[in-house]
Amino acid sequence: MTYQRDIRVEFNHCDPAGIMFYPRYFEMTNSVVENFFRDIAKAPFEAMMAQGEGVPTASIDATFHAPTRLGEILDWRLTVLRLGRSSIGLHLEAHGGGTHRITADLTLVFIASSGRPKAWPDEVRARFIEFMESA
Repeated sequence: MTYQRDIRVEFNHCDPAGIMFYPRYFEMTNSVVENFFRDIAKAPFEAMMAQGEGVPTASIDATFHAPTRLGEILDWRLTVLRLGRSSIGLHLEAHGGGTHRITADLTLVFIASSGRPKAWPDEVRARFIEFMESA
C-alpha cells in the first residue's frame, strides 16, 4: 500500500529566486514520515518522545529529479520497503505538476531513551505489517 500526503511549497521553503531549497525536501520527508507514524502506526512522535523513544534517520539516499517552485503542490508517496526488528526502510517520492521531483530511501531505527535500538512494540509492528500486506 502507499501512504499519500500533499504539501504546498511555501515562501519559507524557497531561496530568493522562488526555487525550493534542497534541505526543505528533507524537512518534508520527515513531515510525511511523522504523519505516516501518526496515521498508520498509531505511534505519534510526541507519544514516543514522552517515553524517551524515537525513530531517528540512520540513512537517507536522495535523488533530485527537477526543481520545485513557490506555490506548487508536491504529491508525496511513501511505501515500506522492509521491516526489521528495530528498523524500517521507507521509499518516498514526490511529484508536482506531473513532474517527478525527488526520490528518497530512508532507514529509521526505533530507539530507547538510552539511544540504543529497541524492538518495535508488537502493536506497532502489527500495523506496519498490515499496511505492507494491504498492497
